[in-house]
Amino acid sequence: MAEFSGHWAFAFGVLGNIVSFFVFLSPLPTFYNIYKKKSTEGYQSIPYVVALFSAMLWIYYAFLKTNTILLITINSFGCFVEIIYVGFYLFYAPKEARVQTVKPLLSSVGGFGAIVLVTQFLFEGVVRVQVVGWICLVFSLCVFAAPLCAVRQVIKTKSVEYMPFLLSVFLTLSAVTWFFYGLLLKDFNIAIPNVLGSIFGILQMVLYVMYNKKEEVFVKEQKLPELKNHVIILHNDKNFPELSEEQIIEIVKLGSLISCTQKFDLSLCLHENIAEDHKKWRQALKA
Repeated sequence: MAEFSGHWAFAFGVLGNIVSFFVFLSPLPTFYNIYKKKSTEGYQSIPYVVALFSAMLWIYYAFLKTNTILLITINSFGCFVEIIYVGFYLFYAPKEARVQTVKPLLSSVGGFGAIVLVTQFLFEGVVRVQVVGWICLVFSLCVFAAPLCAVRQVIKTKSVEYMPFLLSVFLTLSAVTWFFYGLLLKDFNIAIPNVLGSIFGILQMVLYVMYNKKEEVFVKEQKLPELKNHVIILHNDKNFPELSEEQIIEIVKLGSLISCTQKFDLSLCLHENIAEDHKKWRQALKA
């Protein structure tokens, strides 16, 4: 039975490596967009800083345990990719965003060094593995929760522009595979955070679908119809003065506005404009 679980654990570990590989690469469209616009705009750097910190912790945890080569391979790749992402973000970020990125980045590096020193000098053997495992568990939850800052922005702005949908999909798939890997190895430091990771990922995808549909409806409603022909109706009433060319142009503009908004009555507005011009014309004659 143990051998059977071991084979399945290895299979889910390999699958987890494959899916996590795409998780780490899924922000590429985001950074390509940053590269094209030469600006980070509303994108957040916190998810990448937290992911870097988490990957470093999992590598440390994997070295303290046995038969965890699959954790080492994927998290080593993750560290490499996240360093590139953070560096790229800092290059294109404005001054304020750089400061907001550098502070947590330095805190993460310093915190990782402190964790290594404390656990090496204060704990030994199994206790050290357990302590580092619990720390990894907490920060894995932070990795899955980090995109929630983008969720908050989606709810606030009612726009999904700055919430990468592809990342949410791969995070959910990755969480499911690593959950089974941890469960089969009976390593709950791996299994537990991936339960919440699945929930957070599904939440993000649901919000994306909801607000993406609202955006499409809003854009469709805001799209104005093309105006091919303008029709001007002039009354034959002799009491009204002749319209000048400028007045006709103004009426055409008014007709365009009315046909787009559909909130005014064309004939009423036309009478009001002509009546106003008639009043000015009579005042000019009296003068």
